[in-house]
Amino acid sequence: MLTLSVSALNEQIKSLLETSFTQVLIEGELSRITFHNSGHIYFTLKDSSSVISCVMFRGNASKLKFRLEEGMKVVINAALTLYKPRGSYQLNCFSIEPAGQGALALAYEQLKQKLSEKGYFNTDIKKLLPKFPSRIALITSATGAALQDMLRVANSRYKNIEIDIYDVLVQGDSAANAISNSVRVADSKEYDILVVGRGGGSIEDLWAFNEEIVADAIFNSRTPVISAVGHEIDWVISDFVSDVRAATPSAAMEICLPDTNELYQYIDSIISQLEQTLRQKIHTKSQELEHVKNSFSQHSVDKKLAQREEEVQQLIESFSQSMNFNVQGYERELVRLKQQLPQAINTQVHIAQTQVLNLQKVLESNNPKFKTKTGFAQLSRNAKVIDISVLSLGDVFEVQSDTVRISAKVIHKENIR
Repeated sequence: MLTLSVSALNEQIKSLLETSFTQVLIEGELSRITFHNSGHIYFTLKDSSSVISCVMFRGNASKLKFRLEEGMKVVINAALTLYKPRGSYQLNCFSIEPAGQGALALAYEQLKQKLSEKGYFNTDIKKLLPKFPSRIALITSATGAALQDMLRVANSRYKNIEIDIYDVLVQGDSAANAISNSVRVADSKEYDILVVGRGGGSIEDLWAFNEEIVADAIFNSRTPVISAVGHEIDWVISDFVSDVRAATPSAAMEICLPDTNELYQYIDSIISQLEQTLRQKIHTKSQELEHVKNSFSQHSVDKKLAQREEEVQQLIESFSQSMNFNVQGYERELVRLKQQLPQAINTQVHIAQTQVLNLQKVLESNNPKFKTKTGFAQLSRNAKVIDISVLSLGDVFEVQSDTVRISAKVIHKENIR
């Protein structure tokens, strides 16, 4: 029997395996997935009782439409090969499909979930479309029917608009890069709105708008973006990321451009409302002006002067009446006084004469010449009449009668009472 080296045995086994199992379809569950920096993917495929190592090299891995995840059930198209350095066999995977589900459908759901978690679909960050745009960019195929539909709608609705067309591939392997690059370029040129879209087609035809690179470009755009891809029933990732989703390319133009005819009608209604408002304002202000005029007339300087003149005239008349009344009273009083004055004078003269007579009688009664003189004399001291009670022992005083005056001295004093 021939003795073989380990390498030789592995080489024979490798040749046998690779010629016998050039292409196999295997279903199993993914486990221990490793995404290597080289772009290769290493993982294990297993079922309830067995496992097998698998590798998918970079060239085939780059064609995957979805991301491999732990526990995912898949169907693998592969060839069986032997890795000689370890003497272990493995599956060299050419393609992988989700078991029971299409690869594109799974990739769509995976990316949708990823972008939702990153906040790409949040409504509170959606930008508002301007009501009257002046410049818009259409990012689509220049030869597609969708562009002609958009231009037709734009021409019928709002001709006062500048439209720039960015011709891009809208399907195929390079379409996603072309679309994302055009979005970034157009965003840098200060358009009012970017419209990204194409006409209808299969999920494969529309797939460029489900690529993450396109979603990133739309999300990072500072210019509002409308996604207008396919028909109303078609939903792609760009619809969720964009600021506004249009069911069709034509609908996108109806959304972003005002209708000129509607604007004319709106302007007519505004003019009518304005005229009515102006008439009402003029009527109201006229009434206010009339009220102010009346108020001013009631409170004007001329009115106040006239009122003051009237008040002064009334005061003059009142004063004149009062003065006339008083003068008439004084005149009547003067007549009465004139009539009473002689009688009053006579009365007063008579009273005065009576008083003079009475005084004469009193004077005469007090004149020492007419009084009984015996036993009476006037005492004085130092030329002043005094009472006898004020004299003390030794005082010198005068005693005077009508005809005699003598000097005397008190030699004895006795109180009688």
